[in-house]
Amino acid sequence: MSDRRNFIRTAGLAGIGAVLSASALPVLAKGIAGDIIKVGIIGLDTEHSVAFTRTFHAPDAPADVAGFRVVAACPHGSRDIASSLAMIPGFTEEMKKMGVEITDSIEVLLTKVDVVLLETNDGRLHLEQALPVLKARKPVFIDKPIAASLADAVAIFKAAKEYSVPVFSSSSLRYMSSAREIVKGKVGKVTGADVYGPAVIEKTHPDLFWYGIHAIETLYTVMGTGCQTVTRTYTEGTDVVVGVWKDGRIGTFRGIREGAQDFGGHAFGDKGIAVIGPWEGYRPLVVEIATFFRTGRAPVSPEETVEIFAFMEAAERSKQQGGASVSLERGTGII
Repeated sequence: MSDRRNFIRTAGLAGIGAVLSASALPVLAKGIAGDIIKVGIIGLDTEHSVAFTRTFHAPDAPADVAGFRVVAACPHGSRDIASSLAMIPGFTEEMKKMGVEITDSIEVLLTKVDVVLLETNDGRLHLEQALPVLKARKPVFIDKPIAASLADAVAIFKAAKEYSVPVFSSSSLRYMSSAREIVKGKVGKVTGADVYGPAVIEKTHPDLFWYGIHAIETLYTVMGTGCQTVTRTYTEGTDVVVGVWKDGRIGTFRGIREGAQDFGGHAFGDKGIAVIGPWEGYRPLVVEIATFFRTGRAPVSPEETVEIFAFMEAAERSKQQGGASVSLERGTGII
């Protein structure tokens, strides 16, 4: 925690603005062309690796996904999260059955592929694992969470800019059709939103980074950036996080740890109210990943991804301070 606090105290507005220039990454980045685009996967400690591969290889795969083939995977994921470690042997065998070569290292994997899915479930490893990919100038999708700290998230985007490599990170919930319809104007101008979702806590990560991020990304999908203050009420079974945006709009996240669990919510607009949900699986996200690899343009800006992490770290500090209001502006220098 001290490292994150030190980063938050020292990261100034000018420095973050230079790192996360919205125009720099897309202009420098290039997409991948070709009849067959070879995909490599890092981390077989999550079902996402298998599910994404099945979608890419499916006979009825969407047209936008045609031409992608997962050819290699490096299984090494978390070193100490028991639930993740237990998944690696089974998922490794499933990948082999789909014709995917298993490599012993990221370095070997990079010699065999055009693009990379960084799927390791443990966000603490993402900066370490992303750096050789970026140095090899391979476009990379980094699954949630992009990192286990705001500092590491910023460092990944800084390295991406340095090596002129496109990077994209997202939860699959961003691409629910209900959320997309809201973004396109279904309720008019969005005046606020309430979202909910599971918020399982993993002791190695700040509370909301592990699973709460899914619903928080949904909140940002419909609200956009610009949150200024965050307050969090925590109990063993529930989190309620309230964000106030700079234009006075309010967005809330309810994290569920007891009772029935699902993803959903409501968006409020000047022309109506709409339900957010249900989750529709991974296919819409895989289509976005394929488009990203072909174009080199990330559909989610670095600024938005970083603000999501600033929001979650502010919520962590609010919990530590007994539910006090924490300012993103004062805490991160982003706004």
